[in-house]
Amino acid sequence: MIEPLARRLQILSLSLLGLQLLDSDWESPLSWGSLTLVLMAILKVRNARRSADLRRALLAQLIALGVLAGLNPSLGQGLLQAATGLVLIAGLLAQESGGASNLRQILNRSVQLMVVCLPLLVLLFVFMPRLGPLWPYAELGRAQTGLSDQLNPGSIAQLAQDPSPALRLSPGQEKDLPPADQRYWRVRVLDRFDGQRWVASSPIGLSQPWTPPAPAQPGAAEQLWLVEPSPISALPWGGTGVPLNPQIRNTAKGELVGPWQTLERRSYGLAASDKPPAWQRHPPTRSDLNFAAGSNPQLEALALGWRQQLPPAERLAAAQALFQGQPFRYTLQPPALGDDAPLDQFLFGTRAGFCEHFASAFTDLMRAAGVPARVVVGYQGGSWVPASLWGRGYLEVLQQDAHAWSEVWLADQGWVRIDPTAWVAPARIRGGLRSGLAGQWADLGLLRQGLPWLRPLTRSWTNLDLAWSQLLHYDQASQDELMRRLLGPFRSWQGMVLVVGLGLALALDVGILGLLRPTPRQDQQRRRLDRSLSRLAPFNLVPQPGETLPAFCQRAAAQVPELAKGLEHLQTSYERLRFAPRGQERAWARELARGLGAADRELAAAANRLKHRPVERLQPPEPR
Repeated sequence: MIEPLARRLQILSLSLLGLQLLDSDWESPLSWGSLTLVLMAILKVRNARRSADLRRALLAQLIALGVLAGLNPSLGQGLLQAATGLVLIAGLLAQESGGASNLRQILNRSVQLMVVCLPLLVLLFVFMPRLGPLWPYAELGRAQTGLSDQLNPGSIAQLAQDPSPALRLSPGQEKDLPPADQRYWRVRVLDRFDGQRWVASSPIGLSQPWTPPAPAQPGAAEQLWLVEPSPISALPWGGTGVPLNPQIRNTAKGELVGPWQTLERRSYGLAASDKPPAWQRHPPTRSDLNFAAGSNPQLEALALGWRQQLPPAERLAAAQALFQGQPFRYTLQPPALGDDAPLDQFLFGTRAGFCEHFASAFTDLMRAAGVPARVVVGYQGGSWVPASLWGRGYLEVLQQDAHAWSEVWLADQGWVRIDPTAWVAPARIRGGLRSGLAGQWADLGLLRQGLPWLRPLTRSWTNLDLAWSQLLHYDQASQDELMRRLLGPFRSWQGMVLVVGLGLALALDVGILGLLRPTPRQDQQRRRLDRSLSRLAPFNLVPQPGETLPAFCQRAAAQVPELAKGLEHLQTSYERLRFAPRGQERAWARELARGLGAADRELAAAANRLKHRPVERLQPPEPR
């Protein structure tokens, strides 16, 4: 028989799992597997006729919950997962109790079970070997809100209107951050140009032969990065530092590559390094000079003159003079550029655009002038959120801080960052997008800031989320370091420690559950009755083996008439409470319990009066 409460709890747990699936990464096969399990559980719960059917549905939901916990480790999802687990356990207890317990009792018992299981979870978290990704990351080619892996007019204009967080960076201290105008967080390098669009010449991680930097040194200052989902699997970073996770590496182009699926939140750490980044000295390739000859003839003619007359450093100075000397304007609503020589139209016609226009035109100018150059997309800026009670301070970077700039190769310096947007709109670089658009009311109207009164709450939650992510920042490298400190030369005993620890924890849990085992209501009633009858022991009135309560009360009242009234009330209250019809007993429990307590007090008072009077001690009846 299926208990109604158990079925309702199963429906609630399925609804909670559905909420978690809505926020899952559908590029991962594990998400589709979880969806399949949830659908199977829905069908099983709907058609359940026996207890075994609900148990199978519960098992499918528990497996799906475990998979989703691995896919979505954020604080908000973690709280939702804990609530789902509580409801699942309560549903199982409701079915196994056969309707003998109410919802409050079941929830109390479920919380006890979850607390008792915490030692097991801690052991598994600390000692279970960390596994790498089950599926390699895959690059997506479609445009979504966030950075894009290609650059063409208009592709970042929509991003500038998005005030949602893109990443949070928590350094050791605020002073460890670069100045506001030097906060460039690189993500992707675009080095192929067809006259209109910039794209990467190779997939992420498949660039030139490359020797990664040495591992981070112990004690180095650390940065914690928390990056929101993005269609680009490359990770934001400042271009310097050493990844703490050995599965994260940087490429010859200065891109940071991790093992995560795309479109999922990512958390990682970087240690400070006093050495110049190796990628900065990696020489350019032929693709860094290709400029789609003939696609923008006016631009190419200007660059050819620089190439014939000026050395590389002075070509840079000439480009800077061009951008600063002409009436270029930074705007989010530039005039549309046609397909025919778009950069010529921008440089010598409209002269209005945003970072994409400036970086594209400058990089193509440099290539046509014989200077290796490439476009970098990422984020620029960010606002500092001070430390609070909930966690340490962090730099918050929004999606509207998405930015594009250039890098040029100078033989004596390597790759050098050049941001032509800073020549045209320095306020954009120093103070952010809103500062760069000061006085341009039409552009400012495009910026959505959200509800101001929600901002403190959002930031408090972000602090908690960062602290949670830091706690979960326990990858294979972190585990190896902890095992070396804990086990020393017995590092290979990690599995044995885990097995022994689990055995001890299970034994402890069984003992605790035995102590927490609830006493049935009827046993509680019997203990109260025994306590009341024990008041008669000084008068040698003790129930005999096999003697019923009515028979004992009748015998005791006959021998000590002063106790008759109290014994009658005690017998009546106990029998009403003990044998009340199912369903009515719960409703009458408090009233009947008060009656039993009153009878107990009445009997106690009578017994106390008798103690102060000379009463002949009674002898127990002769056994028959």
